[in-house]
Amino acid sequence: MPSPLISVVLPAYDQQKQLTDCLDSLLAQSFRDFEVIVVADRSPDTPADLVDAYAARHPRVSVLHLNAAVGVGVSRNAGAARARGEYLLFLDADHLLPRDGLRSLADRLDRTGPVDLLLFGHTRQHGGRDWPGGAESLLAEAGPEAFGPLERPELFGAPALAWDRLLRRGFWQDAGLAFPDGRYEEIPLAHRALLAAGRIAVLPRACVQLRRRETVHPAGSPGSSRFDIFDQYERSFALLDELAAERPGSAAARDALFIRMIRHYLFVFDLAGCVARAERPQFFHRAAEHHRRFQPAGHRRPGGREGVKFSLLAGGAYPAFEMAKLSHIARGTLTGTARRKASV
Repeated sequence: MPSPLISVVLPAYDQQKQLTDCLDSLLAQSFRDFEVIVVADRSPDTPADLVDAYAARHPRVSVLHLNAAVGVGVSRNAGAARARGEYLLFLDADHLLPRDGLRSLADRLDRTGPVDLLLFGHTRQHGGRDWPGGAESLLAEAGPEAFGPLERPELFGAPALAWDRLLRRGFWQDAGLAFPDGRYEEIPLAHRALLAAGRIAVLPRACVQLRRRETVHPAGSPGSSRFDIFDQYERSFALLDELAAERPGSAAARDALFIRMIRHYLFVFDLAGCVARAERPQFFHRAAEHHRRFQPAGHRRPGGREGVKFSLLAGGAYPAFEMAKLSHIARGTLTGTARRKASV
């Protein structure tokens, strides 16, 4: 049997009961040269009977059963090892693809020729609305031609995800790519791929929609925690220092990565229910330590309210940061009350 162009690796964690929609959107694709490898471990959120039923009905779907609860990263690595396709696409149960999503990726590869990495856009569904995924302007500015590592250092400022990119399987193997243990496992993998890829291209359109209700996978590896985010960014900066010390663009990449890191820390810290109340001081001070350690020379903070948050974090001023947040919430509440009274 000839190898497909794209192997979709899909860990079968289905905490929000969305896996059926994801599989149906894949099987409805107008492009047919692909396979789906569903990885089912022993997690209680893995519906083994459901995925086995899909595999029995659809030749493009196969199931890889693992004999332990191993988490998303290990599941993805196992699925990649089973894949036969020329390119790897990592998805999760809370993803949907438009009917022409894979066709758009294949058409872009026809135009670029073989690339190690193809970055594309995504949207997020929340509150009944679709929101841009956070990298649209960076992708649009990259242009139509393929480029090499660090020729577009600003891409290190994009969210570090696994499911908004195709990775050539031979590149995955030759570069020794793999997801590490813990939560936020996408971060160092995404940055290692950006540094190691010989040819990179972009497709500035959304090919995947995210419907996740959380910002991290619900099934990290055993023993994982929210605090894994710090270890993952440490890995990314170590990679940048190791692989890019003598390459043009490394300083710009470091600045973009630093801004992305701090924005990510602040987002996780601000997200309701993400960091437990008792752990908030520890999380804040870990983030402040990384701000001091990884801030590039000559770095200029963003403007506006975001810049104020950067400054408070840089000074390790946890009480002031929390007070500023409460003041902002209070102002927003008062503004909303005034608007409601004015509309009565």
